[in-house]
This record gives sequence, structure tokens and C-alpha cells, in this order.
Amino acid sequence: MAKKSDEMSMIGHLEELRRVLVVSIVGTTVFAIAAFFFVDQILAALTFPLKQLGQKVVFIGVTEAILVKIKLSFFVGFLAALPVILWQVWSFIIPALKKNERVYFTLFVLISFISFVGGVAFGYFGVYRYGVTFLLQFAGPELLPMLTIDKYISFTISFLFPFGVIFEFPLVSYFLAKLGLVTHSFFARNRRYAILAIVALAAIITPTPDIITCLIVSGPMYLLFEISVMIVRIVERRTARRKQREEMSEMAEGRFN
Repeated sequence: MAKKSDEMSMIGHLEELRRVLVVSIVGTTVFAIAAFFFVDQILAALTFPLKQLGQKVVFIGVTEAILVKIKLSFFVGFLAALPVILWQVWSFIIPALKKNERVYFTLFVLISFISFVGGVAFGYFGVYRYGVTFLLQFAGPELLPMLTIDKYISFTISFLFPFGVIFEFPLVSYFLAKLGLVTHSFFARNRRYAILAIVALAAIITPTPDIITCLIVSGPMYLLFEISVMIVRIVERRTARRKQREEMSEMAEGRFN
């Protein structure tokens, strides 16, 4: 009977996981369809750096323009549906958590969404527009750019998405600290290596080779690292105080017994 109950439980979990995936995909698709009606305005915003320089974007395939608009719509649809996706993940995990853990996980879902969207927004307003302008001006008057819309939008998406992921680092650090997988001393010992890794990562994801743009990107990334270090330290202190209270409580109970 126990084996049959476990099988039913496993089937139930798989059904819940399937529901999460289906709702997430449907939500993304619905928002993508809605975004498609505004895709021309979105394209205008993304090609704004080109318009400032008097550059035009072309397409070289019959279906290229419509496929690019669909691709961009799904990217925007994913960003818009992110609260729905995170909510589905929340509903899948929350039954297995304790009451106090549910509060923390709910905050995690909310902050995760804000961090991801904030990272994408920073990537666009803080780096992307200036980077594209610099690269095109760097070509000089002798070279004539011929930008296709497919490569331009693909470059835009692949550039902005990592910023959303990077801005999740403090949250990841928090949960790793709660699990005891990272410590404050570990971050402190490897700070110099973290700085080198941040600068190298900034150099990879930034579209321009100049040191100024690299520093503009690496500055907030290093700030996120220091915030993560502070979060890990706070988690360690709280964990240590909780253990101390538990030990004192056990000692007090031992005396009375």
C-alpha cells in the first residue's frame, strides 16, 4: 500500500509540474500575442540609437521581418509573463515548505522578478544604447554599416538577458548561505578573484571594447557582489544566534530535568 501511495504521490507531483509548465508556456504565449500588437513601438525603442546616427536597418529575407517581430514579441512576452511563471513555481514548491519558509520564498519570488527586470532595464538604459552608438561611430566614415534586423535583435536579446540573470546573484547567495554552501570568509578570501572575474565577465557581455563602458558595467556588478557578501554575513550571524539560543534552551531544559 505504501508503494502504491508513493507512486500516486509521484504521479501527482508530475501532474503539478506539467501544469506549471503548461501555464507558464500559455502565459508567455498570451503576453507575446499582446506584445505583437506593440512590436513596432518596441522596435522603434530598440533601434533608437541607430536613428540618432541616421542609420537604417534592413532585412534580406522574405520572412525575416515577421520572424524577428515574433521573436521579439516572445522575449517581451516572457518578461511580462515572468510574474506568472514565478507564481507557478511558487505554487509548486510552497506546499512542501513550513509556514516561516513560505514567507521567505514569497519574498524571493517578488524580489527575483524585480531583480531580473531591473537588470534588463539597467542593461538597456545604462549600457546598451551607449554601446551601440560607440560601436557604430568607431567604424569611422570609410565603413558603411548594413545592419540586418535579425542579427540586430538577436544581439539585443543576447545582450540584455544576461543582465537580468546577473542581478539575481544576491538572491542566489542568500539561499546558498542558508544551505551552508557558501560563507562570508569564502567571499572575503576570494574578493580579488571575484573582481577579476567581474571585469572579465563585463568585458565579455559589453558590446564595446573601451574601458569606460566596461567599468560602467563592472561597477554595478561589483556592487551586487558586495551586497551578496553582506547578505551572507547577515545570514551567518542570524544562524549563529539561533544556534546559540537553541543550545541555551537545551541547557536550561537539561537543568530542570
